[in-house]
Amino acid sequence: MDLYPAIDLRGGQCVRLYQGDFDRETVYGDDPVAQAGLFADAGSAWIHVVDLDAARTGEPVNRPVIAAVAASVGIPVQTGGGVRDDASAEELFAAGVARVVVGTAALDDPDWAAGLAERHPGKVALGLDVRGREVAVRGWVEGSGRQLAEVTAQFDGAGFAAFVVTQINVDGAGTGPDVDLYSELLDTVETDVIASGGVGEAQHLRTLAALGADSKPLLGAIVGKALYDGSITIDDALAAAQAE
Repeated sequence: MDLYPAIDLRGGQCVRLYQGDFDRETVYGDDPVAQAGLFADAGSAWIHVVDLDAARTGEPVNRPVIAAVAASVGIPVQTGGGVRDDASAEELFAAGVARVVVGTAALDDPDWAAGLAERHPGKVALGLDVRGREVAVRGWVEGSGRQLAEVTAQFDGAGFAAFVVTQINVDGAGTGPDVDLYSELLDTVETDVIASGGVGEAQHLRTLAALGADSKPLLGAIVGKALYDGSITIDDALAAAQAE
């Protein structure tokens, strides 16, 4: 299982939100490029970048920072937030991003999202953020009224590189991931799954890495706040994610 250390951008700074709440933000640094370099130097296989401003407003104000991150690290960058049309995706690819994550736009226009994935094999993931099992949209601000199982069934087989599934209820809390959620997904979908939300210690990553022993493992796990507040080091996180 790959570790995806997260860099969440708001106003060009590295931040974390508690359970997706823009009013409960912690700023962890003003140099995302340097932070990405630390993760890459430690041996990370990926960097996961989220443009929170674009996710909320659609305005890609952090795109120059994302381009700088992609140019500075020798590993692939996965980026989400505000990817709602071909132009947004193409600009990110041109900036050096290896994989884009589409979220709200996929629920608004499923045919467009599936077409984007088809035109860019292996380079488009579907981001599904849930409260409980309801999929949330527009930067976690609104509920979609749709259940995760329904949405994954709709898009499974559409050619997405992965489903990036975040449990908002535990995101930023460090209390542990929603293991049942990912077990259910691994048992029911063919598309690879990347877990996000709740990791606060190395054991949480080892638990995720052990899922799917009888079927298929998680493709990856995204970790953010725990790496910034010292709950887990990047070295320990990488070792735990790759534990047998």
